Amino acid sequence: QVQLVESGGGLVQAGGSLRLSCAYSPSTFDRYAVGWFRQAPGKQRQKVATIAKSGLTDYEDFVKGRFTVSRDSTKNTVYLPLNSLKPEDTAIYYCSAGTFWVYSGSPTYTPHYWGQGTQVTVSS
Repeated sequence: QVQLVESGGGLVQAGGSLRLSCAYSPSTFDRYAVGWFRQAPGKQRQKVATIAKSGLTDYEDFVKGRFTVSRDSTKNTVYLPLNSLKPEDTAIYYCSAGTFWVYSGSPTYTPHYWGQGTQVTVSS
C-alpha cells in the first residue's frame, strides 16, 4: 500500500509563503515520480508541478518562478515551497505518486496514488 502524507498548508496573506511537504515510504520514493495537484472549490483538480525519479521537473505556467519542487532522498520527502502566493492559489493541495515520462519532448505524468491533501488559503 502506497501512503503519502502531506503537510505544511495553512492561512497566509497574499505575497506570503508556505512550504508543503509530501512524505512517503522509501520503497515508494524509489519507484515513483511525484506530482503536486490542487483543487479549488467548484473547480477541477489541476496539476501544479511534477518531479521525476531522476530529478527532472515540470511546472504549469501559472506557478513557474514561484513554486519549486524538490526531493530529499534522505528523508523520503518531496517539497513544494509556495512563494509570492496569490488569493487564486487558494485550494487543497495534493501530492501523488505516479509515472513520469517525456514523449516527443513533452513531459507527461500519470498519478496512481494520492495523499489526503492539505489546505492552502491565501487572503487578500
